[in-house]
Amino acid sequence: MKSMLVKKSNPLPLFVAGLLMAGFCGCQTLDAQSDAKPVSTEVASRTIEDGGTGHFPALMASDSTLATHTIFRPKDLTAFGRKEKLPIIAWGNGACANSPWEHVNFLSEIASHGFLIVAIGPMPAEGQRGGPGGGTTKSSEMVDAINWAIAQNDNKTSPYYGKLDTKKIAVAGMSCGGLQALETAPDPRVTTTMICNSGIFINPSTAMGGMPNLTKAQLEKLHTPIIYILGGEKDIAYTNGMDDFHHINNLPAFAANFPVGHGGTYSRPHGGEFAKVATAWFQWQLKGDKTAAAMFQGEPAGLAQVEGWKTEKKNIP
Repeated sequence: MKSMLVKKSNPLPLFVAGLLMAGFCGCQTLDAQSDAKPVSTEVASRTIEDGGTGHFPALMASDSTLATHTIFRPKDLTAFGRKEKLPIIAWGNGACANSPWEHVNFLSEIASHGFLIVAIGPMPAEGQRGGPGGGTTKSSEMVDAINWAIAQNDNKTSPYYGKLDTKKIAVAGMSCGGLQALETAPDPRVTTTMICNSGIFINPSTAMGGMPNLTKAQLEKLHTPIIYILGGEKDIAYTNGMDDFHHINNLPAFAANFPVGHGGTYSRPHGGEFAKVATAWFQWQLKGDKTAAAMFQGEPAGLAQVEGWKTEKKNIP
C-alpha cells in the first residue's frame, strides 16, 4: 500500500506577507497623523482698538503652549503660507515688566501689517494699567519666544505650521526691554534689532535693578541692521541710546528721535508715531519692502522730512 504524502505549506511567505501588511497599515496610520488638521491652543484672545490699520486686522492672544508670553498676530492666518509668511518679532517690555499692557496698541498695529509678535509676559487683562511686576523678566524669555515660534512653524498640528518666516527674526523692546533685545541680538538667528527709549548705560553702575548688566562692548557683538527710536532729549534714555548709535560703525544703523520723552507714543491710537516708524523698519528689514525703505534711505532720509522727527544714519544709502 502506497503511503500518501501530504505536502505541507511553507508558513514563511504568509509570515512575511503579514509583516508587510502590518507595516503598510502602520504607514497608513502615520500618514493619517501627518495630515492631521491644525489644533488651536489659544485659550483667550481679543481685538485691540479696531485691529490696526494694516491689511491683516490683528488680535492679541494667550496660548497654552507659551502661557508666559502674549501673542499678537493677524486674525486670519489662512492668508499666510507658501506665498507670504509672517516674520517673527520678539518683544521686551519697559521696566522689565512681566506684561506688555503698556504696548498693546503699538504691538497690535505692527501685527496688522503681517507680523507675528511674541511679547514677554502673560496677556494683560482688559483695561489693565500697570503691572504685573517690574524687574521680573529676563532676556532668556526673548529667546524662549524665538524658540517657540520656530517650533510652531515646524509643528504639523500648529495653526502656524509653515506660515512663519524663520529666516526673518527681529528682537525689539522698550527701555529695559531694549536692553534685553541688545543682550539677545548676537543670536545668529536674529536678522534685525530695534531699540526703543533705551541704550546701554554709559556708566553700567547706574543701571536700575533687574536690567541686563551690559557694557558698550556688547555693541561689538551685534551683526544685524539696528534702529534706535528715542523720545528726544527729554527721554531719560536719550544720552545712552545716542551714545550706542555713535559707537556702532560697522553695521547699518539708524537713530530716530521724536520729542515725546521716555513714554513714547505706544498708548496713542494705533501706537502713534513710534508705530509708524517701527512698522516701516520691519517691513523693510523683514519683508524687503522698498517703499518702506524710503523712510530710512536717501539724503535726507524720508523720515527726516516728517514734522517732528530728527534722524541720523550710518551705512544706509
